[in-house]
Amino acid sequence: MRKIYLEPRTERSAFAPFLVSMLAVGLTIIAGSGLFLIYDKSPIAGFHAIFIEPLLSSYGIGEILLKLGPLLLIAQGLAIGFRARVWNIGAEGQLIIGAILASVVAIYFDGSTSSLLLPAMVLAGALGGMGWAGIAAWLRTRYNANEILVTFMLSSIALQILYYLVTGPLRDPQGFNFPQSITFSAAATFPILIENTRVNASLIIALVVSVVAWVFMQRSLMGYKLVVGGMAPQAARYAGFGEKRAIWLALLVGGAAAGVAGVGEVAGPLGMLQRTISPGYGFTAIIVAFLGGLHPIGIVFSSLLMALIHVGGDFARLSVGLPSAVTDIFQGLLLTFYLASSLLLTHRLRLRKSDPAFAVGAAE
Repeated sequence: MRKIYLEPRTERSAFAPFLVSMLAVGLTIIAGSGLFLIYDKSPIAGFHAIFIEPLLSSYGIGEILLKLGPLLLIAQGLAIGFRARVWNIGAEGQLIIGAILASVVAIYFDGSTSSLLLPAMVLAGALGGMGWAGIAAWLRTRYNANEILVTFMLSSIALQILYYLVTGPLRDPQGFNFPQSITFSAAATFPILIENTRVNASLIIALVVSVVAWVFMQRSLMGYKLVVGGMAPQAARYAGFGEKRAIWLALLVGGAAAGVAGVGEVAGPLGMLQRTISPGYGFTAIIVAFLGGLHPIGIVFSSLLMALIHVGGDFARLSVGLPSAVTDIFQGLLLTFYLASSLLLTHRLRLRKSDPAFAVGAAE
């Protein structure tokens, strides 16, 4: 009798993360086909609506690029921390706080035509995200609190702060009691990049951050120290790399990226602060980061895929009649299959014959 067992890999191919991601996508497509059949829908029609229809119109392409910006920006920041084994899953809360502080700047200087207003909002958003992530960093380094739980709970707190502000201090007095701020002036919003779409200049920030992330992680000593400090704390301390510094840097970088993504929303397609800022970009970006193999270039492609699924879900709801939850299900399937497939990065499947003598001895 032959048995399947896992053998640790002594080395792995540079293409292994890419192949694992492709395997996860393939398994998601197979599982998605079954999902469509459960809803009594044609898998071919469903996949066409999700993956093809958004690419056939300028509106669809514009919406994909619009969603690409925040997903790419947040995922690049999170991936730096994840490679250092610092698990920041509170980017949603950091995005909200960044959006709030940027909105405060826009509201305070309402009517200003200064070209410095938008950069000031970006800076405020980055500092807000960093400050919110800094709470988790301090609790981790000071009291060894689990950053997964802390960042997740801080996201809930940030959401409640947002609800309070848009229904109270920051609510538009002329807004007919709607929970939203005033509409921002032109100087406080990003310019449109592509006419007849909502794609704005915040996408450029995400692309620039992607280049910086690649240089930082692949070509800088500080990036190397960050990874070593998170993966092998004792070895890092022996070599003079501080574990606490790695934790602080990882969380602050992720927080800053999420905060700037929040600015991109309130100063971009929304043009104001309101109860719903993000459709879950902070959580979706976690899937994007892992699906991209935690590599800056891979994250660009995984961000495009996830943005396509986001927009394609809306197309599928209208043209095929699928429920809106399909998008969330696809995201969950992608993460589940990626985590399962990632075991192949460190182990390989092997067949071996079972030992009858051993089996008899064990039975006795």
